[in-house]
Amino acid sequence: MPLQDHMQIISVDDHLIEHPRVFTDRLAAKYLPEGPRIIEDEKGRHIWHFEDKIFPYIGLNAVAGKEPAEYGMEPLRFDDMIPGCYDPAERVKDMDVDGVQAACCFPSFPGFGGRVFLHAKDKDLALACLQAWNDFSLDEWCATDRGRYVPLALLPIVSFPDSPVPLGLPSFHSDHWGPLWDVFEETGVVVSLHFGSGSFVPGFSASAKQLSPTYKGGEFKSVSDRTGGNAVKDDDAPTVTSFAVYATNLMWTASDLVFSGQLQKHPKLKFMLAEGGIGWFPYIWERMDQVWARHRYYQPIDFDARPSDLFKKHFWGCYIEDEFGIKNRHEIGIDRICVEIDYPHSDSNWPNSRKGIATSLADVPDDEAHRIVELNAREVLNFPRS
Repeated sequence: MPLQDHMQIISVDDHLIEHPRVFTDRLAAKYLPEGPRIIEDEKGRHIWHFEDKIFPYIGLNAVAGKEPAEYGMEPLRFDDMIPGCYDPAERVKDMDVDGVQAACCFPSFPGFGGRVFLHAKDKDLALACLQAWNDFSLDEWCATDRGRYVPLALLPIVSFPDSPVPLGLPSFHSDHWGPLWDVFEETGVVVSLHFGSGSFVPGFSASAKQLSPTYKGGEFKSVSDRTGGNAVKDDDAPTVTSFAVYATNLMWTASDLVFSGQLQKHPKLKFMLAEGGIGWFPYIWERMDQVWARHRYYQPIDFDARPSDLFKKHFWGCYIEDEFGIKNRHEIGIDRICVEIDYPHSDSNWPNSRKGIATSLADVPDDEAHRIVELNAREVLNFPRS
């Protein structure tokens, strides 16, 4: 059955592809001509150049409108993408085709958590680049239609990573982030944690090779570079191995935060687990409670706060396709589930997202479906209908 007309789908995890003018126009006004720019490589592909490094776009980041057989890990040219990948006005048109009312769009070139700028050598230039991205996101991308785009901004460090540790930053267990959590509590800002934004690639084969060069903020490498891309050696795992377990990053993230002691100090903190799925929630609640019951007597963790209660209070889950999670929505909590479209990435079902969501929620009562596709996101993001 179709979703009711009054239900507006809000995607809490979409992505935009930055056009070069995002940085060139704004940095030129500050007399900083050496900011990020697009160049062509020897094969005519568009790649980002920043300081002394190159950052190729991954083909899977801009495949909206293509069939799976056309997907690839290689870099793209802008003329290989449909305009909605990088043009906010065209994106609105694509959202209309897809039946999506509003979207929260993460960055691409800077990394989901801004790690490219974090690792820049010239910190003044990095800050200017981050400010340029935020200005673009708020003053151009979201301003194109304020009822269609949920504002998202990067912090001078990160937007926030699913783990700060691989970036060389203090962990969630540290009081280092306390002043930031205070601001988020005071303002009601949601901390959106996108899997992979801490630069860690899950999976034993990929993560073991990746840890050495990136731990403690080492040199950034793209997912393609770190996992071998299409050029897989005999003893390498194909990248699909990591794709299948990406969401487990956020299982680690949630466990870290639940046992960090920070949620007790900051009882109004709100976290969204972007692109993490929801079906695993009941399992990790049960497992965390089990280890808490057995091990809280001798470890520096809260003796009274049950982990599952902390999770249910502070976290919202986001899913693209999660049949098991929908079937178990009452265990997870109807008011803690949001949908994602993931346009223009390879997990997106554009231009058939509304149809697919309607099919997945066919057996879900209208009042519950309304919460999942719209009301939960509007409430937690404080994004009222315009």
